[in-house]
Amino acid sequence: MEPRPYKIPQSVLVVIHTPALDVLLIRRADASGFWQSVTGSKDHEGETFAQTAVREVAEETGIDCSPGTPLHAQLCDWGLENVYEIYPRWRSRYAPGVTHNTEHVFGLQVPPGTPVRLAPREHTACRWLPWREAADACFSPSNAEAILLLPQFQRCP
Repeated sequence: MEPRPYKIPQSVLVVIHTPALDVLLIRRADASGFWQSVTGSKDHEGETFAQTAVREVAEETGIDCSPGTPLHAQLCDWGLENVYEIYPRWRSRYAPGVTHNTEHVFGLQVPPGTPVRLAPREHTACRWLPWREAADACFSPSNAEAILLLPQFQRCP
């Protein structure tokens, strides 16, 4: 078995929400009680943040927002980046000496009732919450802060 390649310390955070600002949260399979928005690292250095966002949304929720789909126009690059220290429990996934990750923030507006299909190896449950409650439920401070910015970014420029 080949060793897994190290994760690239560049990722996306995608806040999926309805027009009424209900936010989708998903519970991590590897950390019970950790609720979050869609997140994920670039697969390779040449992958753009927008490509990473489209791929991660599809992988983690089954929602297709790829180019050519009706939802693609609703994927909004908020132009925000967070740099944070990688939790020690997950540092082994990165190259030795890597301690920080740069996270690029997107929003994705979906119609109410959009079906969600979780990847059970990654997430075990999902729920829609009003944006303030969703921010309170997140384990990640950067995720909570992004959700609190949702009213400012709900409409793509």
